[in-house]
Amino acid sequence: MSSSSPRNTPDATPADASTLVLHDAPGNGAAPPSAPHRKTTANEPADPLQWLEELDSQRAMEWVLAQNERTESELFDADYEASRDAILRVLDATDRIPMVTKRGEHYYNFWRDAAHPKGLWQRTTWDSYQGGDPAWEVLLDVDALAAEDNVDWVFSGAQMLRPTPGSPYARALVKLSPDGGDQVRVREFDLATRAFVSGGFDLPVAKTNVSWLDGDTLYVATEVGEGSLTRSSYARTVRRLSRSQELDQAPEVFAIDESHVLAYVSHDPTPGFERDVAHDVIDFYNAKTYLRRDESWVQIEVPTDVGVSLHRSWVLFSPQTAWTRRGKTHVPGSLLLADLEEFMAGTASLREIFVPTDSSSLQSIDFTANYLLLNVLQDVSSQILVCDPSLDFALSPLEAGAPLHSFSISSVDDLDPECADDYWLTITGFLTPTTLARGTIGSAAAPGSPPRVVKGAPARFDASDFEVTQHFAVSDDGTRVPYFQVSPADLPLDGLNPVLMHGYGGFQASLTPGYVGTLGPGWLTRSTAGGRRSSYVVANIRGGGEYGPRWHRAALRENRHRAYEDFAAVARDLVARGVTSPRHLAATGRSNGGLLMGNMITGYPELFGAVSCGVPLLDMRRYTRLAAGHSWIAEYGDPDVPGDWEFIRTFSPYHRLDDALPAGTAYPASLIWSATSDDRVGPVQARKMAARMMDMGVPNVRYHESLDGGHAGASDNAASATMLATSYEFLWRNIGS
Repeated sequence: MSSSSPRNTPDATPADASTLVLHDAPGNGAAPPSAPHRKTTANEPADPLQWLEELDSQRAMEWVLAQNERTESELFDADYEASRDAILRVLDATDRIPMVTKRGEHYYNFWRDAAHPKGLWQRTTWDSYQGGDPAWEVLLDVDALAAEDNVDWVFSGAQMLRPTPGSPYARALVKLSPDGGDQVRVREFDLATRAFVSGGFDLPVAKTNVSWLDGDTLYVATEVGEGSLTRSSYARTVRRLSRSQELDQAPEVFAIDESHVLAYVSHDPTPGFERDVAHDVIDFYNAKTYLRRDESWVQIEVPTDVGVSLHRSWVLFSPQTAWTRRGKTHVPGSLLLADLEEFMAGTASLREIFVPTDSSSLQSIDFTANYLLLNVLQDVSSQILVCDPSLDFALSPLEAGAPLHSFSISSVDDLDPECADDYWLTITGFLTPTTLARGTIGSAAAPGSPPRVVKGAPARFDASDFEVTQHFAVSDDGTRVPYFQVSPADLPLDGLNPVLMHGYGGFQASLTPGYVGTLGPGWLTRSTAGGRRSSYVVANIRGGGEYGPRWHRAALRENRHRAYEDFAAVARDLVARGVTSPRHLAATGRSNGGLLMGNMITGYPELFGAVSCGVPLLDMRRYTRLAAGHSWIAEYGDPDVPGDWEFIRTFSPYHRLDDALPAGTAYPASLIWSATSDDRVGPVQARKMAARMMDMGVPNVRYHESLDGGHAGASDNAASATMLATSYEFLWRNIGS
């Protein structure tokens, strides 16, 4: 599908472009008038810890290194090392499924293991891939490149130039981050010689979106001097860059207001449907999409909160709020379809492909040559629906597996006549290692084939006596909140069991069942001295996308408290059911989930024995001025707008520390962690929160900061194992005894 729009959340960069019909957008070649410069919040008090916002100043880094030493000296003992090594063995296991993307006759993969910590970009053939030990052709050894360049490169993906029909794929744009952050260098790569193109395209390190227009031309959205970035730190302008042309000499073809989030232009090379599409991402929920017609940009006229996607002759829409058109109202989260040219001419009727219910939501879509594939959630359990346009767009279920699992379906290669209706099906669950299968969608006229297992990952821990159950807690306003529980089947319900609880609750992101091999050695296989075994809980709180836009929008801005009330309700339900007690309940979350953890620390400290708060937003007065924070105003509100700070203050953990706790209430043990190179959320909010709690005399507060790894907090498997083991070890020592 063309025109997938980028997800601009704390956990996904604008270049991810990986989900359903989100907001594509754009301008008309000239920037609209600039918005007034932002003003400081009225009467903002001085922050004595603001010096910690100096990212890599000597004073700030001395504090960071001292905190790292303190945390590591306490945690990094033999038990920690055993946990870390066990987690690393899972991450480096050579019998993992090498997931692939088909391009032409090859299947491409990126692979890390102990011998290649930075990774190999490689490819193989279908016949080889089906075998037990595929023969890989290594295209790029990132470890060797890093050593040659003396730069700690992190592979951030590759974008291939689609060849003319009948020709092989020959060129790619490889993205490399120098520290694991969102900023990347983009270099042209020759697939035949397996080398970077001498004198080829080479874009300097920046937050860049790029699209091939043809073999000698790119659309580039990146930083090009003063005025080229939005206040969210992403590209405001797009240039058409020809081969051998300097970037600052390339003509500007599109621009947006600096108060918007980002601009980008993509070229759809689908034979017979070639087109250029421009995108003006206004905020996370509002955008505009434009088509290039007669050397000008023509907007696809829909409300800005209606997501737009293009596929061949079709245009698809997904409204975030109720959309009334020609007297008919389409509900939020529905999927609508029309003929693109008819819609542009104003003559199209909208066809409803999917309409959500109170218990179902559409998560993503994809296309084979002749079918539309829908990934749907029904009470947070996956369902696969196949839409057949030849049968008046009828929907039929594809049998995939058992309830309380996740299934995901996607096209293999809809432009390859030999497999145009083939699909990948992945199946996974909390206790079910991932399986990759391949099948063919068929009809009476052209029979298909059921999914056949291609690869299966082995179990990483003994889960034979564990079970997965789903429960519903009742939040403060009466809303039923689902959650998953992974526990020993014979768990005694006497409140003495150690439990780790996880949540996110933002940006319409759904937490679904999935096998996390590191969770076994890191948490589920642990037991207390008294023989009590561990459990794991995932809370599907509002703010997420488990029930579509309505579930998400219920916790936006001034309603943010509902996400935190939901998480607290699940914690209380676990206690009421006898699964655990506050003394033995730990909680973890990162990014927006780190904001959730900050609000558990400051708003519900009586419910938890320990909290791990990772790469978090915490200072909600200043978040819009730090890293990419301005891009999330639609989610949280704007502290510089009169009235918004009044409700933002109620969920700003850094400021909630000023609120006195009820007598006898103590803060839970708190590990706050981040990464110096995180250029999305940044480490400074985490630093200030930890320092403030320490200055207040709060006991058992620890801070840890990885020096690289970006927002992921880790740039390779070893760093990931360190990050995970540090969190697990801290939590276990505070609730598992």
